[in-house]
Amino acid sequence: MEIVEGSIVRSIAGRDKGSLFIVISREGDYVYLANGELRKVDRPKRKKLKHLQGTKSVSEFVQNKLAAVGKVTNSEVRKALAEFN
Repeated sequence: MEIVEGSIVRSIAGRDKGSLFIVISREGDYVYLANGELRKVDRPKRKKLKHLQGTKSVSEFVQNKLAAVGKVTNSEVRKALAEFN
């Protein structure tokens, strides 16, 4: 499965192991993640793709807003993750 902007992923390595995040942007082998609580959108976590597990779920709202505006809010990220759970 391709990990794209708006994808919901689970961390499989590091201090945040087991946590859910939304991909805010992607640069090569790295992605920038946010969950709207500890990792805010204005300071996303940089993580390698090999340390992530895709959940086969993409938040359409977040993906469309990132494509249109280029930015989402922390509350929108939290809401998308709450809908996934």
